[in-house]
Amino acid sequence: MQSWRIRPARRVRGVWRPPGDKSITHRAVILGLLAHGATEIEGFLESDDCLRTLRMAQQLGASAERVGAAHWRIVGRGGQPLQEPADTLDAGNSGTAARLMAGVLAAQPFFSVLTGDESLRRRPMRRVVEPLQRMGARIDGRDGATRLPLAIRGGALRGIHYLTPVASAQVKSCLLLAGLHAAGVTEVAEPCLSRDHTERMLHAFGATLEQQMSDAGAHRVRIAGGQRLEGQRLTIPGDFSSAAFWVAAALLLSGSDLTIEHVGVNPTRTGLLEALAQGGVHLEWQAVGEQAGEPTATLRVRAQPIGAMRIGGALVPSLIDEAPILALLATQAHGETELRDAAELRVKESDRIEAITTELRTMGAQIEPLPDGFRVQGPTPLHGAEVHSHGDHRIAMTLAIAGLIAHSGETVVHDVACVQTSFPEFESLLQALVEA
Repeated sequence: MQSWRIRPARRVRGVWRPPGDKSITHRAVILGLLAHGATEIEGFLESDDCLRTLRMAQQLGASAERVGAAHWRIVGRGGQPLQEPADTLDAGNSGTAARLMAGVLAAQPFFSVLTGDESLRRRPMRRVVEPLQRMGARIDGRDGATRLPLAIRGGALRGIHYLTPVASAQVKSCLLLAGLHAAGVTEVAEPCLSRDHTERMLHAFGATLEQQMSDAGAHRVRIAGGQRLEGQRLTIPGDFSSAAFWVAAALLLSGSDLTIEHVGVNPTRTGLLEALAQGGVHLEWQAVGEQAGEPTATLRVRAQPIGAMRIGGALVPSLIDEAPILALLATQAHGETELRDAAELRVKESDRIEAITTELRTMGAQIEPLPDGFRVQGPTPLHGAEVHSHGDHRIAMTLAIAGLIAHSGETVVHDVACVQTSFPEFESLLQALVEA
């Protein structure tokens, strides 16, 4: 079992460009598979998760060539039916790959089997299976077709109007991809706007969508079937979720000064920055621009005090992946921080509420799990300890940053191979950016 040994650090300093955004890389590959002509993707995140999506695209008939480092060229099916896969399609640990590909496969006139690793096979799939079945797909699988593997016999879908119980970019994206090849119009309504990478990228590839926001914040998006996608040349912005770990390190280690270049700042992803603003944190924004329809910026982060935060409601979908590192930030914030309305954390790669509260308590934090979040008293000095990732990449990286800010002792983070799914260069940055 691979482990990291982390000693307390003095500060983090330097200039760094994050790896490509994982969510956007997945979508670029999938739309490249469906599009006419070639799609060139620079800044491709060559993590296990994204390479799984690439491999599935190849099994479905796309050609893919690595042009250079983090640079891939995909030639898709040009609107023709995809190729029936000769083998099982394996999403590995990626819920995004599994749920988005389920939407693609549901519209194809053939049989396929979609699976994943042990962790992914425990995660819920009813949220995409039920609306896809309503559209006309025939889907079977474990536990009443609520768990992978899923056997999908697709084709001849019809558009539906679907209200998601909670805001979910994966559910919305799955249904939009299915709706792209369905008869009529598919509409997805959600109680608040979830990540909109799919909408932005569909538009970049030439699709037409209608979107509407209510005064109360509810969101609706409609797509008509039968639209033509054209291959694109894309540069993937830096992954904000990867950058968030180093934003936290720079804020919490005295004397830090870190510049993070070309990071994606899509407002449906940067709820952590809104939460930190509640706590009085100021980051310097530079070089604001746009890539692949996504806003980007360079962020300069310097150490500063953090006040307590109250997070819930519509803000939660935009920081759901940052909840573990938010919990660590809260241990050093002045006052009581509370996260609510985040029950989704219970069904991620791990039960992230239980995992992060258990491990941060081991290091001395005053953190209490709640059914839909956590409550943290701060500031509390942390100490080194033996901790465990629970097989979850975001827990592993949060605990590594916790080790850097600990007041004393060595932190050993066990079972860190999972980090390869999203952020392969994280370990090397522990040397490149950290001053002991």
